[in-house]
Amino acid sequence: MSINNPQSAIERTKAITLIVVAVIMAVAVGGGLVQVGAGFASRSNSGITVTGSAKTEAVADNVVWTLNASQTSANVADAVRKVGSDVEALTNYLTKGGVAADALTLGSVSTYANQEYVNGNSTGRILNYVANRDLTVRSKDVELISRLSQGIGALLQTGVNVNNYGPQYYVSTLPDLRPQLLAEAMKDAQVRAKAMTDAVGGGVGQVLAVKSGVIQVTTPDSTMTADVGAYDTSTIQKTVTATVSVTFKTK
Repeated sequence: MSINNPQSAIERTKAITLIVVAVIMAVAVGGGLVQVGAGFASRSNSGITVTGSAKTEAVADNVVWTLNASQTSANVADAVRKVGSDVEALTNYLTKGGVAADALTLGSVSTYANQEYVNGNSTGRILNYVANRDLTVRSKDVELISRLSQGIGALLQTGVNVNNYGPQYYVSTLPDLRPQLLAEAMKDAQVRAKAMTDAVGGGVGQVLAVKSGVIQVTTPDSTMTADVGAYDTSTIQKTVTATVSVTFKTK
C-alpha cells in the first residue's frame, strides 16, 4: 500500500505555479517588446516636427481713446450739470486740438447714489450722488491723438475731472500681414528641419502636417505671448509675429 507524501504534493503544486507564472510573464514581456518596437517604428515613420516663426514691424493706423467725466454732488441735478460742464470743456480741448467733431461719440449719462454703510449694513442714508459720462474718440490720426493724450494734464489742472484710460492703438492691415507672415514662417520651419536632419545625415521630404499658431501683436522687442494670441494696444509701433508647427517626412 502506497502512502502519499503531503510535502511532495505541496512542492509539486508550487513548481506548477512557478511554471505558469513564468509563462505568463514571458508572454507579457514579449507582447510589451512588440508594442515598444511598434511604437518606435511609428515615431520614426511620422517624420520630424519643427516650429517656424516670422515677424515684422507694424505701425498702428487706428486709435480709440475713451475718456470718462465724473462728478460727485449732494444731489443728482448738480452732479449731472457738473459732468455736462466737464464734457463740454473736454470736447473743446479735443476739437481745438484738431480732432473733427464727427470723430467724437458721447455716451449716455449714468448716475448712482452712494449710500452710508455701518458695519457692512446700509443705514438707508444717501451720502451723495455720482454722475458719469463717456466720451470716445475714434481717429486714424494716431500721432495727433497721442499728442493730445500726453497734453491733457493742462486741462485737468483747470479743475475738469476726467478719467483718462489712455489711447488704444490698432493695426488695420493684419489681414494682409497674416498670410505673408505664415508663408515666411513655413520657410523658416523648413530651414530648421533641414539643419536638424543634415546634422545626422538625413534629409527633409514632403510636408505631412501643418498647424498654424496664433498671431501675436506686441510692443517692439517684447517677449509677451499668449495661447490665444496677444494684442497690445498701448503703443503705435508694434511687432507682429506668426508661428507654424510643421511635420516633414524625413529621408
